Amino acid sequence: MKDITLGQYFPGNSVLHKMDPRAKLISAIIYIAVVFTSSSAGALAFLAVATVAIMLISGIPISVYLRGLRPILFILALTAALNLFMTRGETVAFEFWIVKIYVEGINNAILMAVRITTLVLGSCVFLSYTTSPIALTDGLESLLGPLSKLHVPVHDFSMMMTIALRFIPLLIEETDKIMSAQKARGSDFSSGGPVKRVRALLPILIPLFVSSFKRAEELAVAMECRCYRGDVERTHMKVLRYGALDFVVMASLLVLLSAVIAINIFVPIYAF
Repeated sequence: MKDITLGQYFPGNSVLHKMDPRAKLISAIIYIAVVFTSSSAGALAFLAVATVAIMLISGIPISVYLRGLRPILFILALTAALNLFMTRGETVAFEFWIVKIYVEGINNAILMAVRITTLVLGSCVFLSYTTSPIALTDGLESLLGPLSKLHVPVHDFSMMMTIALRFIPLLIEETDKIMSAQKARGSDFSSGGPVKRVRALLPILIPLFVSSFKRAEELAVAMECRCYRGDVERTHMKVLRYGALDFVVMASLLVLLSAVIAINIFVPIYAF
């Protein structure tokens, strides 16, 4: 449970930490566009190198990123298996009874795993890892500000997103404590069939739900005690301003997007 780093913020003094949160949100969107635009092996290899460079620039230890990938290993394995066994091609790499694995299936499995990995790592770099929940709320609210003229509750939506991200590490920590307490009382969560394992989770889920509602109630009381009224006459302690650094990073990502498109067109090494 401690390996799940989604929603956690790691303070630092890197270039990405100093960026305006609005610029980081825009950068994350551009990066996601780059990931889904990469449709060849050459483009994905170039994207992987760029992602590693961004991770190093963030100043966050690589071990943190590796721990963050552990929870999605099942998704990676499932995606790779589906592409491996469901893809049909011209060259058979392995054949046993009714099972045929094609070279195209192996390539697709590898490329899709790389695409998912870069998507998760890059999104985490620009969002939760280098941006505090408060800054993320302010940036999201500012970007969606024009929608408020259409009576869209922009501030409420931003606040809900931030609270959800903030509660993820807390719930993970609470779950780990409950599991440790249940194991100390003799509970076993790793043996037996699927039905037995699901039943063993009941002593965890019930206290977790109770604790979650209690935390939500405490948060609501704290917000009311501080006279929180949403965005009514609300000011910000830190006024958001774009800087030269923000435009440099966003321009670099646009260059990365252009480079990926060019590689897809002129160097189509196994396009899929």
